[in-house]
Order: sequence, then structure tokens, then C-alpha cells
Amino acid sequence: MDTLNSGDTAWMLVSTALVLFMTPGLAFFYGGLVRGRNAISTISLSFVSMAVASLVWVLWGYSLAFGDGNALNAVIGNLSHIGLSGIGVDDISGGIPVLLFVAFQMMFAIITPALITGAIVERFRFTTYMVFLVLWLTLVYAPICHWVWAEGGWLFELGALDFAGGTVVHINAGVAALAAAVLVGRRRRPAIEPHNVPYVILGAGILWFGWFGFNAGSGLAANGQGVNALLVTNTAAAAGALTWGILSYIQNKRVSAVGIATGAVAGLVAITPAAGFVNVMGALVLGIGAGILPYFFVLYRPRLGIDDALEVFGVHGIAGIWGALGTGVFAVEAIGGTAGLLEGNAGQMGTQIIGVVATIAYSGVATLIILKVLDLIPGLGLREPERAEDEGLDLAAHGERAYVADGAD
Repeated sequence: MDTLNSGDTAWMLVSTALVLFMTPGLAFFYGGLVRGRNAISTISLSFVSMAVASLVWVLWGYSLAFGDGNALNAVIGNLSHIGLSGIGVDDISGGIPVLLFVAFQMMFAIITPALITGAIVERFRFTTYMVFLVLWLTLVYAPICHWVWAEGGWLFELGALDFAGGTVVHINAGVAALAAAVLVGRRRRPAIEPHNVPYVILGAGILWFGWFGFNAGSGLAANGQGVNALLVTNTAAAAGALTWGILSYIQNKRVSAVGIATGAVAGLVAITPAAGFVNVMGALVLGIGAGILPYFFVLYRPRLGIDDALEVFGVHGIAGIWGALGTGVFAVEAIGGTAGLLEGNAGQMGTQIIGVVATIAYSGVATLIILKVLDLIPGLGLREPERAEDEGLDLAAHGERAYVADGAD
């Protein structure tokens, strides 16, 4: 019988809070990038995910993601823990309470669909998004989470490496965001420039801070692997930020503050699947790549005619794919127990490719189906009316304004 490890439990309590804090950070990051008249709407899309996803997770999401013992265990869990039934406050696994693991994983379920919203801001119907949250978490997030992280999941058994969510969170959300942007269509009035750059930088800083819990907490223990995960996370973020800044200077002879913030996030995304498996030098390469590949995708994305408003696929999808594949290259057996390509394990690359392709295919197709069904339901639909888009969704959808001029009502 497992006994409680108070040190691991304390660290995981802190990590859980850090990961939750990332979603308000994302809200500020996204909220600063849109027009001022859509700031409340954009921030609220992230905030409401904290409410809806929390309830879905404790009622049935956790059970679908981590339940086992059924004939379909390779692809989905079961409802044995619906409403967290069968899990007691004294149940311990791996030195920490099972309920703490439930709470930690809940924070990942909260932020993943919130990431998608960056692709559809300034025109998506808020009430439809709340319904989408329930369906997407149930039909897309929970199955992919089970594949990768649950014992018996087919990618878990295949040996796919994803320490903290490169496939489960970032590729999944990035591909879903791209699918949503294609189906919803272009904004009537795209933002010319971010309305509040300090918000963007503040949000990126909160994300960077919270990511230490996201990655270093994913080993579920206060140990050397967790320390390594924290260090390589910071290294990749720094490398991504500087690389993006240098590229923006080469192109425009100016260093973009938004670019540095975006590069940091891309670096964080890239190191996420690798944090428990690579050393500092591997993290450095992953961070530099995360500054280069998303930068050029974002630069040329408008030519595709797709209005991924806040570059969710460019940053999370591209950097997530790079990170997942890079994990197969740079994994160090002495750190995470699995060797990568550079240590002679070429087969790991094949496994990583399978995980990436499967996540892209399932998330993309399933998201398109969910959104198409919602668009056909009377009273829902995907887009706000044209008048609402022109007025701004803060007033049209929420009846509130982010900024009131002096002397105004």
C-alpha cells in the first residue's frame, strides 16, 4: 500500500495552483492582442473555461480520461469514477493523494480548450462556445489524454513520450484551432495591431511562471527529474524569446515586444513534451527551433487565407509538433529512462511521429464535426451577427466595456 510523501504532495499542490494561474495569464495574453472593443469577450472565453471544464472534469471527464478496465481501454476510459466515485480522500498513488492527481490533471483540461479561442476571437458566439467546451472536452480531449497518459492507452503502451502535454495539450489545441478558424471564417474587421501590449507581456510572464508547475509538476514528484524539467523549461523559453526577437530585428530593424513574448510562449510549448527527458542543450535547440519555425509560419500564414486570429496553430501547433518530434531526437536515457535518436534509439522517432499524426487526424476531424453540428442547431450557430462584430463583442455579447472614457456613462 502506498504511503503519503509529504514533500511530493506539497510540491504537487503548488504545481496545481501554478497551472491554474496559467489560464488567467492566457486571458491577458490573448486579451491584449485583440481590439479594445473585444477585450472582455476574449478574456471571458478563457475565464469561462475555468468554470465549465472544472465541472466536466470532476463529473465525467477524469473518468473517461483515466478510468480503465473496459474492452475499449486502448482508446477511452470508462465511467467508473463518474462524479469521482470510488476515490477516497485517503487513497494514495505514487506518494500523493489520488484526488490531487485529479486536480492537477483538471488544470490541463481547463487551459487546453482555452488555447483554441485565440483562433476564433472577435466573431465566435459566446454561448455556443460554452456548449462546445462540454462536447470537445468529452469527445476530443478525454480520448487523446487517455491514449497518451493513461495506462492501457494505445500511445502510452506504444511508448510515445509526452511529459507534460505536447500532444495532449498543444498539438491537440493547435489543430482544433486551425479547424475552427477554417470553419468559422475570417473576421469582418481583423485587428491591425494589439490594443494593449502590456497585457500581452503580462500574460506571457504569467504563462512563463505558471509553466514551471505545468512541466516540473508533471513528474508528480519533488525530485531530480522535476528540477531538470524546471531548468530546461526556462532555457527553452529564453531561447525562443531571443530567437523570435532577433528574427524580428533582422526583418524590421526593430525588436518586437510582442514578438519576444510570443517566442517565449513558443519555446515553452516546444519543451513541454520533452521537459522530463532532455538536458539543457537539447532544450536550447528546441527553444531556438521554436523561435524559428513558428515565426516563419506566422509570417506566411496570411497567404493561406486562414484567419487564425492570434496564431494558435502557428505557436502551439507548429511548436508542439516540433517539440514532440524533437523529444524523439534529444531524449536522454539517464534523465527520463528512454533514449532518443542521438543515443541510438531511432525507433523512438517513429513512435513520436505516430503520436503526432494520430493527434492531428483525430483532433482535426472531430473538432470539425462538433463545430459543424453546433452550427446547424437552431439558436446556437458559430458566429455573432455582423452588427455585433462591427459593434464589438464586449457590448454585443456581454453588455460591458473594457474601457470607459472620462466623463462617459
